[in-house]
Amino acid sequence: MKIPATVSFAAGLLPALAAGWLLFPRLIYRTEAQPLDFSHKTHSEQGMSCGDCHSVGENGRFAGYPTTETCAGCHSEKGENPKVNAFVAGYVETGREVPWLVHARQPDNAYFPHAPHVTGERVACARCHGPHGESTTSRPLVVNRLSGYSRDIWGPSISRLRREEWQGMKMSDCIRCHRAGGRESACIDCHK
Repeated sequence: MKIPATVSFAAGLLPALAAGWLLFPRLIYRTEAQPLDFSHKTHSEQGMSCGDCHSVGENGRFAGYPTTETCAGCHSEKGENPKVNAFVAGYVETGREVPWLVHARQPDNAYFPHAPHVTGERVACARCHGPHGESTTSRPLVVNRLSGYSRDIWGPSISRLRREEWQGMKMSDCIRCHRAGGRESACIDCHK
């Protein structure tokens, strides 16, 4: 009995698609743990806002993670919390900076100024970064082995289906938001 060509084609295509959608992403990404466990929720419940720790630099770009000196303003001494004690012993007392792994590293040819979004348009941090204020642990960094960029660029699925607005940092996400707000931009606004 001869197998129809369409059945043979489907028999080869389906495993190839499954491998491409299920196996390939597991092979292409590596996961790296953050150097410390951190609870945004604990800090936000104390009345802190994103800008208390994550500031915007003079040039409008995100100034990065808080320095050890900033954290030492509240966490200069050991207490009852073992996680805080580990931070104080490993970083505050030694004067070392925490080597946080960055989820939102931009390509060298891109310039994203937070200032016009945060202060001018008053876009809430959670709109682009998600509900980090509710997180109780440090999210590991998932990195593409080929490009070196975080999986956060695409979001949790390379298909980009069934995702939240904040799950992805592709240029098309920015363009969609700008168009929805009636703000067209030229390439030079974001690219060097």
